[in-house]
Amino acid sequence: MHELSIAMSLVQMADEAARKAEATQVTALYVRVGALSSVVPDALRFSFDLAAAGTLVEGARLEIEELPVRVFCIHCGVESELPSPQVFRCPICQRPTGQLVQGRELELTSLEVE
Repeated sequence: MHELSIAMSLVQMADEAARKAEATQVTALYVRVGALSSVVPDALRFSFDLAAAGTLVEGARLEIEELPVRVFCIHCGVESELPSPQVFRCPICQRPTGQLVQGRELELTSLEVE
């Protein structure tokens, strides 16, 4: 379960940012997770509380925005969301497409602190 190491990294980044801002507590972390990131959001949520124990992040909410796979089709010139991340075919023209626009993200976008 690599989500624990990811949670530990998120907690470390948030804790360091909070200390640098002279905050006393992190109340929320906002994270974007793409469908192709190999991160299971429920496993990340479970791991987060374990990783946050004893830090300024303990007790904070973990808000995860799950991002679908979006591709750009060079054949029809359209950016669209794939109905399934297993099939890289344009949903408009049904031709194979591999120009990924969104879906591999794993990023800490913001924090709420006190």
